Amino acid sequence: VELVQSGGGSLDPGSSVTLSCAVSEGSIASYTVAWFRQAPGKEREFVCSTRWGGGSTRYIDSVKERFTIARDNFKNAVDLEMVALISEGTAVYSCAATLGHLQDDAAVGHYDYWGRGPQVTVTS
Repeated sequence: VELVQSGGGSLDPGSSVTLSCAVSEGSIASYTVAWFRQAPGKEREFVCSTRWGGGSTRYIDSVKERFTIARDNFKNAVDLEMVALISEGTAVYSCAATLGHLQDDAAVGHYDYWGRGPQVTVTS
C-alpha cells in the first residue's frame, strides 16, 4: 500500500492550502487516516485524524478552528485543508494510514503506512 501525497509549498501567513493523501489499494473508507507534522528541531506531532468508515474526526487544539480533515471518495484520498496559516505551522506534513480501527489514533507507532510528507513553509 502506498500513500501518495500532494500539496504544500511556501506560503504567506494567513493564506490557505490543501494537502492530499491518496491510498493506492482498497477503499479509503476502510482506513483510519491521520496527519502528523514535524517542525525543524522538534518531534513528530499528531495533527488530526479521521476514523475508518467515515467516522469521527479528531484535532489538536491549536488547529481545531483552522484545519479540516475530510475524505474524498472520488480521489480515494483524505484531504487536509489548512486556512489562516501561521508561521508555527511550518513543518513537514505526513499522512499515515492503517486498516480499520485504532485505539489511539494519535500514536505514531500504530500506523502501518506512511506518505512522504510535503514541506509546508509559512513565511512572509
